[in-house]
Amino acid sequence: MTARALAILAGGGTLPARIAAAVRGQGRDVFVVAFDGHTDPATVAGLPHLWSRFGAAGTIIRRLHDEGVGEVVFAGPVKRPSFTELLPDWWTTRFLARVGTRALGDDGLLRAVVRELEEEGFRVVGLHEVLKDLLTVAGPVGSLVPDAEAERDIARAAQVARALGALDVGQGAVVQQGLVLAVEAIEGTDAMLARCADLARPGPGGVLVKVKKPNQDRRIDLPTMGVTTIEKAAAAGLRGVALEAGGSLLIDREAVADAADRLGLFVIGIELPVEGGA
Repeated sequence: MTARALAILAGGGTLPARIAAAVRGQGRDVFVVAFDGHTDPATVAGLPHLWSRFGAAGTIIRRLHDEGVGEVVFAGPVKRPSFTELLPDWWTTRFLARVGTRALGDDGLLRAVVRELEEEGFRVVGLHEVLKDLLTVAGPVGSLVPDAEAERDIARAAQVARALGALDVGQGAVVQQGLVLAVEAIEGTDAMLARCADLARPGPGGVLVKVKKPNQDRRIDLPTMGVTTIEKAAAAGLRGVALEAGGSLLIDREAVADAADRLGLFVIGIELPVEGGA
């Protein structure tokens, strides 16, 4: 394996495998770090890889050096383990002692992990740097667009989601007719959407908006949406989904557009005011 190798720290879903296929198609070597209970075993089929638990960071880093890895990318969702489940090795224990309370929120923890990886000599890259068509662009994805009421709900949900993000809580909110039906926290988008079905009001359905957290490092944990999110939004009675243009990832745009049109939802990339601006 060459020094140009890219390591994929692989969570769940199909995205890690898509990244691996794209990188290999570019003629680069790939090494996958798969996590017990999170990564789909199919992700590592035919690829050099390591199965590990989150707490064995020292072993992971040594292996990345041994494999000649130069760059690292995070791909796919993971459920954050408790300290009991973590079973930290000595490297991880020292890391947690150094970051202290910064590790309480997901964004703070991930930024600390990135700094440690960079100090180890790795370059951390964003998913959108590997697959350039993943980044959401402004405008409708399918054939449907929001009406004036939906536009107001989008603006309200974006405001709420940004406020949550500033506290390192979550990246999404659902608003219907000006009322906040749900906000995203540690449970994730799917669980948030599942709650909305019983909370919906009569009349036009609500909207889901996902935005990156203020000052978030765009290389890690950008809001991500694919066909599954559209299907769950439809099941929850929503009428549309909005994603921050330039601040979120859209997986398989054509499939998302087809699903949205089939289910009668709009999907749109929205541009937000500059943070701190008027």
